[in-house]
Amino acid sequence: MLDSDTKARIDSARDILVGKVPDPKSQVEQITIALIYKFMDDMDRQSEELGGKSTFFTGDFKKYRWANLLDKRLGGHERLLLYADSIEKMNENKNIPQLFRDIFKGVFLPYRDPETLNLFLKEIAGFSYDHSERLGRAMPGSSARPATLLTSSSPWWTRRSTKPSLIPPAAPRAFSFRRSNTS
Repeated sequence: MLDSDTKARIDSARDILVGKVPDPKSQVEQITIALIYKFMDDMDRQSEELGGKSTFFTGDFKKYRWANLLDKRLGGHERLLLYADSIEKMNENKNIPQLFRDIFKGVFLPYRDPETLNLFLKEIAGFSYDHSERLGRAMPGSSARPATLLTSSSPWWTRRSTKPSLIPPAAPRAFSFRRSNTS
């Protein structure tokens, strides 16, 4: 069951977007993109803390780390440009799984208001990768089947299968935002 803190954070993120992104489906998509982005950075930080290396935000993409987005030295317009640039270019990042590149393909920031983005990013910053198991059920308007990427206890690319393959689950089913008629 979805805990009240997670639901409140999702509702707050939607409330922040509602004036700039009136379509509920688009709100869910923006929240999902931001959460995937944040969780990729969380996983990089966890790897570094355990003595490993960053996987997602390396090379030309290092400038897009979550901490850089929230850097207090950035002005609102600079942050907006950095975030818009990052989500638009993330599908070119060869260091992320193909499924993530497919998800980020064609993504753009549908508003250009720095204050809205600042509030939105602060709300998303309240989530951490350890919340990922609960998030599939949290997304309003999502299907009854939780979003695969946001509900698994471990990322799909780390799971063992009978075949030595890194083929991800089908993207259309993993991120279906349509309401299901079954409950």
